[in-house]
Amino acid sequence: MENLIANDGVGEIAFLNKKEKIEESLRTTYRKKIWKNFIKAIKDFDLIKDGDKIAVGVSGGKDSLLLCKLFQELKKDKSKNFEVKFISMNPGFEAIDIDKFKENLIEMGIDCELFDANVWQIAFEEAPNNPCFLCAKMRRGVLYKKVEELGFNKLALGHHFDDIVETTMINMFFAGTVKTMLPKVPSTSGKMDIIRPLAYVREKDIINFMKYNDIQAMSCGCSIESGKVDSKRKEIKFLLQELEMKNPNIKQSIFNAMKNINLDYVLGYTSGNKTKE
Repeated sequence: MENLIANDGVGEIAFLNKKEKIEESLRTTYRKKIWKNFIKAIKDFDLIKDGDKIAVGVSGGKDSLLLCKLFQELKKDKSKNFEVKFISMNPGFEAIDIDKFKENLIEMGIDCELFDANVWQIAFEEAPNNPCFLCAKMRRGVLYKKVEELGFNKLALGHHFDDIVETTMINMFFAGTVKTMLPKVPSTSGKMDIIRPLAYVREKDIINFMKYNDIQAMSCGCSIESGKVDSKRKEIKFLLQELEMKNPNIKQSIFNAMKNINLDYVLGYTSGNKTKE
């Protein structure tokens, strides 16, 4: 497992200046749209308690990089008594992608532990025609196991507001179910909670934050053609973009709907082991 920290010398000064600029932007330019929504989600969904040991899953993309910086800022608040660690799994990235990832970590002042797992190789060998589902399942399993082995009771992931809305629509349109991505949910093993502190943060604001701070986040890195990856999510994303032209509040309405379900007016529902039709 490799720890990534800033270099010494002139390069360190440049990185420090960029790090300070990024942190300042969270306190000023993006305080309302990102920082306050981050704090609101933590409070509304009771995501962090005193004594928590939280691992932040870092993929190298824009969302997880932002999440790291938000947790670093939160740690400065001495009233919050929790431990946080940044951890990343390399499923088989190309060297050029890993180099970009490390560069971003150094520039942003994120001390992240990186461990290798041959997830992509196994997924392509066992499901060469459609490795995406197996890959996603394996990545979750490997990361969850590593976090549990390290003794953390929570894993923070970078899913944001738009991810939650899109997941809602995917489940309705393609799975015939009304469910979504929860801000806090127990892992399948029950040994830790999965938390999503970016639940109220819009993707467009994350994109703007990255552009403002001149951060080029690492791409997915997968060798499969981008058009074939998670096509259902892309289809829903395009649909929502079209709907927003007529109703700019459509995403917020969908998000709110998942908080206002009236069981007296549904055809059937499942809760735990209970089913009603």
